[in-house]
Amino acid sequence: MEGAHDIPREDILLEASGIDKIFPGVHALKRVNFTLRRGEVHSLMGENGAGKSTLVKCLTGVYGIDGGIIKYLGREIRPESPQHAISIGISSVYQEVNLCPNLSVAENIFAGRQPMRGPFVDWRSLEERAGKVLERFDISIDVRRSLDSYSIAIQQMIAIARALDISARVLILDEPTSSLDKLEVEKLFRIVRSLRDDGMGIIFITHFLDQVYEISDRITVLRNGELVGSYRTEDLPKIDLVTKMVGKDFDELSSVSRVRAGEARDVIISLEEVSAYQSVENVSLEMRRGEVLGFAGLLGSGRTETANLMFGIEHNSSGAIKLRGTAVKLSSPKDAIRNRIAFCPEDRKRDGVIGELSVRENIVLALQARLGIFKYRTLRQQNELADRYIKLLGIATPDAEKKLGDLSGGNQQKVILARWLATEPEVMLLDEPTRGIDVGAKAEIMKLTLDLCREGMAIAFISSELDEIVRISNRVIVMRDRTKIGEMEEDGLDQESILRAIAGGVAV
Repeated sequence: MEGAHDIPREDILLEASGIDKIFPGVHALKRVNFTLRRGEVHSLMGENGAGKSTLVKCLTGVYGIDGGIIKYLGREIRPESPQHAISIGISSVYQEVNLCPNLSVAENIFAGRQPMRGPFVDWRSLEERAGKVLERFDISIDVRRSLDSYSIAIQQMIAIARALDISARVLILDEPTSSLDKLEVEKLFRIVRSLRDDGMGIIFITHFLDQVYEISDRITVLRNGELVGSYRTEDLPKIDLVTKMVGKDFDELSSVSRVRAGEARDVIISLEEVSAYQSVENVSLEMRRGEVLGFAGLLGSGRTETANLMFGIEHNSSGAIKLRGTAVKLSSPKDAIRNRIAFCPEDRKRDGVIGELSVRENIVLALQARLGIFKYRTLRQQNELADRYIKLLGIATPDAEKKLGDLSGGNQQKVILARWLATEPEVMLLDEPTRGIDVGAKAEIMKLTLDLCREGMAIAFISSELDEIVRISNRVIVMRDRTKIGEMEEDGLDQESILRAIAGGVAV
């Protein structure tokens, strides 16, 4: 284990010593030490709720600290806001893209720093400079178009491009690869290595362990708001990292294994040669009671679009969607809910979490929508329902009135699951349910999925993590280029076969 005393003082770029942060009823950081040196990629690891985001927000001025010292280039600093931190030389890119979707790409890159011609913005110069910034990322797009006209992956790269153009010496990347495909991750890592070689210090936060070992020079582990230790990446085997993060001497996921499906399972929902404009083409599948149907494929393969069709978010232009053998038209999510279909979306923050509402309000939301305004649940009924699911799912919250936005990502995901379980669905569509949550929470979500499967629910499990797909699925739909290219049964199911199919082989 390394400490600040092991690093020459002239190499230290950013140093946090004895950091305390206290919220009402929660001691979020307890005398945490962290050191970032020049020319390194330093991964900050820990379960959701370990204190990673809190430490980053202290370093970037979102939160004031309640104890300890932060030094930048040897001088004590007290960042008062993210803008103040940027002026000092500390820039950050968070998991959720915090830009202005209604503004152009160029305006987002140079927001607050637009080139001016007298009292007016120099639009020609703005757009030319934006294009040059994106050249470094090998991104060729129309910078005059609004940000929301591009994919989440492109938006993420634009957010990083903005951070780099500010010429910070410390760059914090919080889950920067969560919306990127493999090629985009490789492109980002090439840029990160180039910045590191130029002397920048980079703090990297991710839940992808393979990426940690691919890009990191050092790793710091937090658990329950306390420092576990800092290590050279080469000195910390992956299994030891997981053990330090979760505080247990075993892999949580090792106890997760699929429920064996029996014969003659009832088909709840089926798609027959379904197509939707610029979405999917000729997709056929069956979801059966008491089975987990996995969806594998790269970003943009059509997995999410297929789930959207089954939940009435998108509409088929040809083919048929059938419920229990009868063709139906799912015109909206409200139709899907009436037909006992539930959906946990891929983008938890944008489409699932209502952060300003309480845990209770979030849980009862879908059920109340199904019942309608004339069958209002009393506060007592709402509390009973919320308390039931808080206990059932092990949601870590002091009470049901806690704002959902104040909970960790894993607990937010459990609340979204509770919201849909309260509607007593027959079909559950889970789109990336374990993305952005820690190892322990992943195991809990996957075990819950299997419990629901045992109770007879039909479950779609969409994930970019092939080991999760293989571990939990009875059958796997493999998608590429927005169409189904094959289907695999549970016997003989393995990652290599899925990868071969995605790469251009045939899935059988």
